[in-house]
Amino acid sequence: MIVLDGSHGEGGGQILRSALALSILTGRPFKLVNVRANRKPPGLRPQHVMSVRAAGDICQARYKGSSVGSSTLDFEPGEVKAGKYHFSIGTAGATGLVLHTVYLPLALRGGADSELTITGGTHVSTSPCYHYNATTWAGYLKRMGIEVELEMVRPGFYPRGGGEIRATIRPCSRVRGLRITDCPELTTAGGFSAVAGLVERQQDIARRQARRLYYRLKQEEIESQIPDEYWPGGPGTVVGCLFRQAPVPSLFFAVGERGRPAEAVADDAADQAVAFRAAKAPVDPHAADQIVLPLALSQDASEYRTSEVTRHLTTNIDVIRKFLDRDISCDGEEGTTGVVRVAAAGL
Repeated sequence: MIVLDGSHGEGGGQILRSALALSILTGRPFKLVNVRANRKPPGLRPQHVMSVRAAGDICQARYKGSSVGSSTLDFEPGEVKAGKYHFSIGTAGATGLVLHTVYLPLALRGGADSELTITGGTHVSTSPCYHYNATTWAGYLKRMGIEVELEMVRPGFYPRGGGEIRATIRPCSRVRGLRITDCPELTTAGGFSAVAGLVERQQDIARRQARRLYYRLKQEEIESQIPDEYWPGGPGTVVGCLFRQAPVPSLFFAVGERGRPAEAVADDAADQAVAFRAAKAPVDPHAADQIVLPLALSQDASEYRTSEVTRHLTTNIDVIRKFLDRDISCDGEEGTTGVVRVAAAGL
């Protein structure tokens, strides 16, 4: 059994998600202690509990410690079975993080299409939103030969939740390696400014978010079109900036909060987008830590340059090394640009 310390590195839920996926893929059980020790509150939250249960469901695993607040988890995987699954978080916990836990075992071991319905939060400030997953994350997976088709049935924001996504995961016989080291000059951007459920003020909020993002990008000599969108459900707001000129379309977003001006929300998205452009590196920080896991399961060599080395990235590499004998390196200091290399299998 592999023993992992959940306080290591970034000390959050990513250690859990990667460990669950790797355990299923390798058939190796694990014990995770000090779960999310660096978060407040520590221990499992509802979305992490659902990630464990989802992982258990797709492979008939045996596990214990899957309750809210638990700081220890034991997990013993079984055989993966493709099928139709429904996972309800019950809160505004991020639906995308549950998907990130189970997509790779289903794609590589399922042997047939799988259909997932996940309810909870679709646009949550501390995790990749639906639109990021549908454009950037799924875009990288497609280049690797992994097909994940996403649909948002309805949006869900904190604190109400109630959002729903559907995902179709196709079987993948071979993961292709990636080489993404250069990024063209980013001179144009798309995006959106969306409001859900705030009927009396929705046009005002959406337009203020859009105007502010357009203005900030214009200052950087980036021409943009940021249309307004009005969604059912909610209440909530989100604004996104999309660079389609990047090797894989790269989305940067921010989610509104009660009492926070629309302009401040747009500034959050703009700050991320401007920093990414200034780094002149093709892979955004979130994608950098998400794609290293599937690339570690490819027989090919891979190399990519990220705009920012994060603790999420270095921690994920450490977790992968616990399960796989693979040469993975990351050149670059935390907070700066860096290059990730995965050696070809057997080298």
